[in-house]
Amino acid sequence: MSRKSVLVVDDDAGVRKSFQLAFEGQPYTVHDAESGEAGLARLASQRYDLIFLDLKMPGLNGVETLRAIREQGIDVPIYVVTAFYREFLSELEGAANDGLAFDVLEKPMGGDQLVSITHQILGSSGL
Repeated sequence: MSRKSVLVVDDDAGVRKSFQLAFEGQPYTVHDAESGEAGLARLASQRYDLIFLDLKMPGLNGVETLRAIREQGIDVPIYVVTAFYREFLSELEGAANDGLAFDVLEKPMGGDQLVSITHQILGSSGL
């Protein structure tokens, strides 16, 4: 059985690196994308078991990317990660009201929190 895969979509290279570091030594394969568009391109060629999605990005923002993911019929857990929750509250409420499944994590968060959430969703074996 193959390792479970996590996709991190964030325009900040430092944030993407922090995810990579948090998951070092963990039983998951972690890929990243620097934009909503790049994330959608990755999703077109590979299946992921969990997605961490930044909310405030140039181009497609997190809510627009979330909508595009769900429109493609991709039904995996998605965590919208943001320090701008209030700024996007109406868009997030609209997505929830449209029946789009997602959870929200507020930045900053620690690597232990990310790993713990991933273990809860995917299991600690990663298989």
